[in-house]
Amino acid sequence: MEPVPYDHGHEHTHDHPHDHHHDHAHLHHHAHPHQHDHAHSHSHEHEHEHEHEHEHEHEQGDLHYGKGEAGLSVPGMGQRQLIAIEMDVLAKNNLLAAHNREHFEAANQLVLNLVSSPGSGKTTLLCETLRQLADKRPCAVIEGDQQTSADADRIRATGVPAIQINTGKGCHLDAKMVHDACHQLPANEGGILFIENVGNLVCPASFDLGEKYKVAILSVTEGEEKPLKYPHMFAAAQLMVINKIDLLPYVSFDVARCIENAKRVNPYIQVIQVSATTGEGMEAWLSWLASA
Repeated sequence: MEPVPYDHGHEHTHDHPHDHHHDHAHLHHHAHPHQHDHAHSHSHEHEHEHEHEHEHEHEQGDLHYGKGEAGLSVPGMGQRQLIAIEMDVLAKNNLLAAHNREHFEAANQLVLNLVSSPGSGKTTLLCETLRQLADKRPCAVIEGDQQTSADADRIRATGVPAIQINTGKGCHLDAKMVHDACHQLPANEGGILFIENVGNLVCPASFDLGEKYKVAILSVTEGEEKPLKYPHMFAAAQLMVINKIDLLPYVSFDVARCIENAKRVNPYIQVIQVSATTGEGMEAWLSWLASA
């Protein structure tokens, strides 16, 4: 009577010769989540050597990876290490941003960093803005996208010079990218430089480009909870433009609630409602640009 080892590490004691077929229901190659409902009576007290956590029967709950000191989680890296890396990256970026700002101020330029989710309509708004500013104030544009020059081509069609920056896998523009692009643009003394950032409400919030203001553009098709979901961006913005208001009759969007949410994040944020398609609100937007 010799114990026969199986893959689990537990032992079956067989009182019969081993030349017959075992009719056990289990085959010990199971991929089921460790709920052994076998009819055999031996107990499973073995330990799994693999280290992944089993949550098969755990109560469902939300996962929060942004609660640590760094506000994010990266596998294999501690919070203090992440903070150190972030501080180093931002410090280098901020030095270049300060240099950009000195350059912009010397040229008496108003520089705006336009930030939004993809599809907010910021390029359409920007094109209409440039058309209305034609012959009134010189303008230039830096376009940020991961790929293609489609938006820069739309800008150039208005007659305004534009430089396209493709960031590849990068999710935001940084001060070095803007610095390099500015050296390719014509002189814009006393004008407005619009920086249209990559469509993303997360990463661009942390990177100073040397701009005077961040302008967060929010479409009514996105939902009024956006300022609460992405608080860092709306906290960093001086102005929130609620765009595509011509679609309000067709979407479920509470303008008052959206503004209230933005004020909860940033009590000092200004708000303008526009439709680049119909022109509604454009006068208020252009007046803000003139006063800025």
